[in-house]
Amino acid sequence: YKYNENKIRGIKQTHQPSPWINDYAAFSLMAVTGDLKFEEEERASWFSHKAETVKPYHYQVYLADHDVVAEVTPTERAAQFRFTFPETDSAYIVLDGFYRGSMVQIIPEERKIIGYCRNNSGGVPENFHNYFVAEFDKDFELTHTWGDDWTLQENTVNSEGGHVGAIVGFKTKKGEPVHVKVASSFISPEQAQLNLNREIGEDSFETTMQKAKQLWETELNKIQIEDDNIDHIRTFYSCLYRVLLFPRKFYELNSKDEMVHYSPYNGEVLPGYMFTDNGFWDTFRAVFPFFNLMYPELNSHIMDGLANTYKESGWLPEWASPGHRNCMIGSNSAVIVADAYLKGNMSEETAAVLFEAILKNANVEEGRPARSVGREGLSYYNDLGYIPYDVGINENAARTLEYAFADFCIARMAEKMGKKEVAQRFYEQSLNYKNVFDPSANLMRGRNEDGNFQSPFNPLKWGDAFTEGNSLHYTWSVFHDGQGLIDLMGGKEAFVKQLDHVFEMPPDFDDTYYGGTIHEIREMQIVNMGNYAHGNQPIQHMIYLYNYAHAGYKAQEKIRDVLTKLYAATPDGYCGDEDNGQTSAWYVFSALGFYPVTPGTEQYVIGSPLFKKAKLYLENGNTFTIEAPKNAADHFYIQAARLNGKPYTHAYLDYKAIRNGGTLTFEMSAEPNKEWAGKPEDLPYSLGN
Repeated sequence: YKYNENKIRGIKQTHQPSPWINDYAAFSLMAVTGDLKFEEEERASWFSHKAETVKPYHYQVYLADHDVVAEVTPTERAAQFRFTFPETDSAYIVLDGFYRGSMVQIIPEERKIIGYCRNNSGGVPENFHNYFVAEFDKDFELTHTWGDDWTLQENTVNSEGGHVGAIVGFKTKKGEPVHVKVASSFISPEQAQLNLNREIGEDSFETTMQKAKQLWETELNKIQIEDDNIDHIRTFYSCLYRVLLFPRKFYELNSKDEMVHYSPYNGEVLPGYMFTDNGFWDTFRAVFPFFNLMYPELNSHIMDGLANTYKESGWLPEWASPGHRNCMIGSNSAVIVADAYLKGNMSEETAAVLFEAILKNANVEEGRPARSVGREGLSYYNDLGYIPYDVGINENAARTLEYAFADFCIARMAEKMGKKEVAQRFYEQSLNYKNVFDPSANLMRGRNEDGNFQSPFNPLKWGDAFTEGNSLHYTWSVFHDGQGLIDLMGGKEAFVKQLDHVFEMPPDFDDTYYGGTIHEIREMQIVNMGNYAHGNQPIQHMIYLYNYAHAGYKAQEKIRDVLTKLYAATPDGYCGDEDNGQTSAWYVFSALGFYPVTPGTEQYVIGSPLFKKAKLYLENGNTFTIEAPKNAADHFYIQAARLNGKPYTHAYLDYKAIRNGGTLTFEMSAEPNKEWAGKPEDLPYSLGN
């Protein structure tokens, strides 16, 4: 919810991965006392954050208008509610099935409500349903339903229509709790009941809560932080929690404990994994690289689910919620697939399916289920090496840059598979970023079909040839060839000067493409970091590029600035969109001291560790420790480093070095060491090296 709201209308089962993508399959429960109020605004209660507890495993709030304490604790596909009522003969629980199709059936003799909801914003087959079951621990004194237009249907137990709901009433003593066990399924009502029986069964509220707490502690304890700054530790684990929320498990276990899923692509119930609710435009950058490092088994399951998506829809998703959604740009599924394959987190069978899928994205434009699926403007890209500015395809320069990086990742995967000709083609195409670089401006720029660059050109103009950013942001979207970009700009000195320029200039902007100031612009403007827009994803890797020009000390100071100024463990702790864990993943990686600038390679680029000590407990049983004993607010520069006791001078860290376990020790200082990582062999990976 929005933190500044002061009323609650219900606690809902949400599947919303982003406020910009909307929710689906939602229904809610709300406790009411006194006069029966069931319409959304009428039943709403005032609340205060002072009377609220929010933890990953437990939510509690006091509903002031109804004198009820409402609590909920989760499992993967179910939840348990506890509503503590005052003394009253007018205690109600309202189940709202929401709009766009819902059904409720009250079964008094079983103290149960069953039903379904169908609300969505697209990306679902015609037979899409979310079936739910709610079991109560107290007999019903009253049963009502409502139909469309909020028409109360007294003393009824069934309702079906566009927007229906159920009301059950009780007599309660002061402090008497009413428990409700709830589960859902996208497969069937029977599967919803099975999910409830399996995941909660006879467990008490406290038992369910303790199990949820233990599960979260197990996941969060895979990284252990030692430091004096408790606020930084809170922020770290808050971010780690957010990284682990998406994508959503969309599969269930049938009565034989077999994995099955309702396909949000073809509407069939099929075997195997399925995940959803993720926008790869955001998460290819750091979320999936984090999974590959810390949760490789989970990521292998996600890859199996992606293979099923391709089999069931003919395409890989770029934004799934729950099926294909027409949102954002790029061909970033290739990045996610290649990075998992190259790090060994994929079976050969799955790799064969997914390689076919990413090749289809790069070769076929017809038959796409949404403009965001596959590659918009593919024929132009393959013929010209870029998508022209003047052919009616928006965000064309951004698309060119993202396709080029996807091509690099396809090439890497093909090379490892022994497909040399395919690899050669896509390595060549990965240099297409050069086709939208204007040397006269030293910036990326839209380019017309005839080869001329767009004119007029304002590097501060958001949108247009770019996506939620401007030329100053997208010029750095050459994840795989920092040296190539340095060469285009005229050398390391010019490259560093251009990086500095982004931070040193005022936060000016041109918002005419949008017809108004979008929130991403405002978020850039207010943080006082020039034109650096950390509140959105395209530029988040940019600071690490200083390392490619032997200016790592500048990266160290700016990374520490972002870590300490733009994040906090508070309701306003992000400087912009969190986006499926990506902005959190930037923090988690950066606080540890390194970041995956180039997914699809073995390397992480070194920044400035935030903590005195961090331990990574890896799935293979090894432990990797990052130490910086002299770390402090004014000691953020790296003077020297040692890996397993030996001097370490590289500006990057290898995946295998982490996975093998060991200790990386940083000597931190208040003064920069401009010579550290200063040799050519110390530079991070570039295709042009």
